[in-house]
Amino acid sequence: MTTEDDPFHDCELDPEAILGTHTFEDVLFTDETETPVNVLTGETPAHSQATVEEAKEFAASIDTETPQIALPASVESQVETQSKPYTAAAFFHFKATGSLERHRAYHAAYESDAFAVDFEADYESGDLTITVERTDED
Repeated sequence: MTTEDDPFHDCELDPEAILGTHTFEDVLFTDETETPVNVLTGETPAHSQATVEEAKEFAASIDTETPQIALPASVESQVETQSKPYTAAAFFHFKATGSLERHRAYHAAYESDAFAVDFEADYESGDLTITVERTDED
């Protein structure tokens, strides 16, 4: 296999590191995601009030070929930019998978015909499960 044929040639991890099913716990936007509170009123600002359904719809509305998930936005960014408490990112984003190395490996597998990549986003628990299997074309 030449470097051009190897989807992992630019990756720090080899496919073995991501094969199978991996669950990343408490990484998705949930109803429990922390939001800022106005210390004077004790209320959450209107821009930070959101439901999981809104977050899922937002993630699904992003026009890209890579499926998106809703991740929690930091309280700091919500306050500074008056943004929603969620943001959208590719399902293998390093904020969800925990490292840039995993992000690159999942991306390589997703882009390659040699692997089947599937994911399940459980917005109740906040868990993201990614499954990678080799295809028969290998």
